[in-house]
Amino acid sequence: SVMNNEKLIAIIMGSDSDAKVMAEAVKQLKAFGFECDIQILSAHRSPTFVADYAKTARSKGIKVIIAGAGGAAHLTGAIAAKTSLPVIGVPIKSSNSIDGWDSLLSTVQMPTGIPVATVAIDGAANAAILAVQILGTYDNEIASGLDSYKQELQDKVLAKNAKISEIMAPFLKEKE
Repeated sequence: SVMNNEKLIAIIMGSDSDAKVMAEAVKQLKAFGFECDIQILSAHRSPTFVADYAKTARSKGIKVIIAGAGGAAHLTGAIAAKTSLPVIGVPIKSSNSIDGWDSLLSTVQMPTGIPVATVAIDGAANAAILAVQILGTYDNEIASGLDSYKQELQDKVLAKNAKISEIMAPFLKEKE
């Protein structure tokens, strides 16, 4: 649904260890027909590159930035500080993380004036859907794709509901 496969959404992660989580955003965006600009940029280890990317993203045609990081998770805030584009943060439960709580709080607790829309810990797929929803506010073709997606979600639930007695049966067996 995207004209000339132009990259409207950026996906930035702080480390290659974040790739498994952030791949869920890439998969979700591909399902909606979006190619994305994918980068590994560390807020702490490559701060100049993070700032440069954030400052130039709009001029490259990027409309929404999704950023994922674990641990101290400064990446989303560092990006949001240098751009007026919407930034969606994915807090990642990484090897140096305190069960993901440090990443979540570092991503969500932004000062007034520097918002970061934050999804659940490891919630990269939802970050992708939110990015598409943002683009859908001004593009009816994208909005139509989202409507179809939401209808598919509803249909899956209703199909499961139709089989509720089968689904419940194994859990309702009497123990012998």
